[in-house]
Amino acid sequence: MEPRDLWVRFETYHDVTYFSPESRAVTDALGCKGGWMGYFGQRAAPLGAASPEVVTAAFYNFHPRMVARALPDAWDVAGPARFLRARLEGVDGALRRMLTSLDVAEAAELAVRAAEAAPTAGRVLAAANRALPLPDEPHLALWQACTTLRESRGDGHVAALVAADLGPCEALVLFSADKALDAAYMRSARGWSEPEWREAEAALADRGLLDGDGGLTPAGRALREDVERRTDEAATRPWEVLGPAGTARFAELTTPIALRLGRLNEAMRTNPMAIDPVAQLPG
Repeated sequence: MEPRDLWVRFETYHDVTYFSPESRAVTDALGCKGGWMGYFGQRAAPLGAASPEVVTAAFYNFHPRMVARALPDAWDVAGPARFLRARLEGVDGALRRMLTSLDVAEAAELAVRAAEAAPTAGRVLAAANRALPLPDEPHLALWQACTTLRESRGDGHVAALVAADLGPCEALVLFSADKALDAAYMRSARGWSEPEWREAEAALADRGLLDGDGGLTPAGRALREDVERRTDEAATRPWEVLGPAGTARFAELTTPIALRLGRLNEAMRTNPMAIDPVAQLPG
């Protein structure tokens, strides 16, 4: 089982966060001005009342002005501790709506063991999330573990992008070209203007990574593959600790869950990660 295949499973479980109706209702009730303030407040809350500069650096591919529209104002709406409670409330409501059964105790136990082994050195989002108390309810413990796993993988991915000398917008442009994602959608989702996007395209073309039509050159495809390979290699430790049998069992237990969430979670229809559990998982 490849780390990327496991990522589809735990990422899909994590992705009931932030954009579900339940999550939006909770952050609206707090007084957040729009969904993105709720997103940045909830996702950044494990870091404490972090500045927009710190959050921009940690999240990597959002435009600084998009983050600055939400932070630090979100901390005037509610403190990080309240945002942490809000995101659990939203996750709890979304999972109870979308899953016919919350019998996930075995999956949670395996995910927690994997998350305890997830690398955190140099990975601030992973470290901050793993330091949080583990919820008592198995479906929320599974979510917390999946969140640590996905942030650890994401932090490793950022390291691979930095090593490849890809700036935030350049990384998005190259990814979009690789996955045939709509550029206008990606710009909107991450706050980049069209001129900034074009500037990134030009820089990538100068490096021989994009061709004249905005498609990947062989060098561009090789770089994308190298980034993903490095990301996968840096995400193997949890599954080595869990072992082949434990990893296979985790995949077996979470596949039907991810498929159901992939079908019912509207946020999975189109997403900036190009993840589609229904198409990518067996069953």
